[in-house]
Amino acid sequence: MRPISERDYSDSLMPSGGGFRLSPAHIIPLSFLLAIAVGTLLLLLPAATAEGAETDFLTALFTSTTSVCVTGLVVVDTYSHWSPFGQVVILILIQLGGLGIVTAISMVMLFLRRRFSLRNRTLLLDALNLDSRLGLTSFLSRIFKWTFLVEGIGAVLYSIEFIPRFGLAKGIWASVFTSISAFCNAGLDVLGPDSLRGYASSPLVIFVTMTLIVLGGLGYIVWFDVGRCLKDGVRLRYTPRQAVRRLGEHTRLVLRLTLSLILLGAALIFLAEYRNPATLGGMSTGDKIMNSLFQSVTFRTAGFYTVPQEGLGPFSCMVGYLWMFIGGSPIGTAGGVKTVTMFLVFANAISYANARKTTTIFRRRISEELMQKAAAIVAISFFTMLVSALLLLAFEPVSLTDGLFEAISAVATVGLSRGLTASLHTAGRIIIIATMYLGRIGPISMALFLARPKPGKNGVTCGEGKFYVG
Repeated sequence: MRPISERDYSDSLMPSGGGFRLSPAHIIPLSFLLAIAVGTLLLLLPAATAEGAETDFLTALFTSTTSVCVTGLVVVDTYSHWSPFGQVVILILIQLGGLGIVTAISMVMLFLRRRFSLRNRTLLLDALNLDSRLGLTSFLSRIFKWTFLVEGIGAVLYSIEFIPRFGLAKGIWASVFTSISAFCNAGLDVLGPDSLRGYASSPLVIFVTMTLIVLGGLGYIVWFDVGRCLKDGVRLRYTPRQAVRRLGEHTRLVLRLTLSLILLGAALIFLAEYRNPATLGGMSTGDKIMNSLFQSVTFRTAGFYTVPQEGLGPFSCMVGYLWMFIGGSPIGTAGGVKTVTMFLVFANAISYANARKTTTIFRRRISEELMQKAAAIVAISFFTMLVSALLLLAFEPVSLTDGLFEAISAVATVGLSRGLTASLHTAGRIIIIATMYLGRIGPISMALFLARPKPGKNGVTCGEGKFYVG
């Protein structure tokens, strides 16, 4: 595929045949809205609700939003409130939200062997935040292939634990649901009212869940780059060090950041919660280490938990605020502002403090446009989180700790809660619904709006102003 030029991009967004065509910056948010609307209508059907339960519009809307935005905050228990049909609807919404609506539509086009127009390619490149030089069709095919393969392996591994516990039919369904939800970083489950608290001493469930969460959060670019290096390493008989050195700079950065955040977060939680009877205090040392690792992983985007979040101490909550806000890595299923985005903001600050004109990582220069995009994403996400927290504190009788925890969890599409979500009133639920949606599409939309420089009106360039900061 040849690179897409600025003229191609502009032409693909122009009105055609007298009708106006929406840009990707509008299509992507609208596609999420459409999926949420359809999901809400399906969940309002009597067949979607379990016998003896009732579903009002706001509950259906909240559940559809949390599923499509792969957040995990819930106002009713997924396992008991929704019928098998309702749970299937939720799982489909999770898969669509995890892959991205535009990507999922493209999957159907690939299966139907429909050709991608220039406009389709442009939209997908923007939705996936990809470089136009990549082979789009091949990249999408590999995404679907490896997504379903990893989710399938996860379901098989879960079934070792869940089938003996729940029986064949329910065990298989619980395995499939949990695998897809974990890989998509959704945090929803059909295991019971307490997420994975009943499996806090099960290495199989804990490590399979962590692996799925991390794989989904690494991003597809990292997957394929690591796969390429492994394949080349075997074929050309590279040493491990030689193979690692052939990884792309993005992959190396993501792997280092991910490992550092997991280990640092686990160490901080282990130390802070070691004697806390409400969380890790009553566990063996081995379980404390395992659950500290799990809490560090799930803090960053997953929404599953093995210890009650309302039992976490103030220090652990502060760690959670930062880890949730950072989230996973780009071009994956995770939420948050993304590891690389946050790293670029800090790297730029360090470069400025050291009077460097450019920021370099692995001897590669970071473009000014990319720096501006990273700063915009962090600023918009922080502003959204702040407004959401203030609104919650204004309309709901909640503490600052719980309100801030809920707001960050929603804007970063994490799904962890300190027992607040189900007790929210109408105003609080609407605030969280809006926050989850903005958290899912806000950074994407901002990146699209800022992705290409727009000339001033009539091509006039303004003179430089004199301002002061600091």
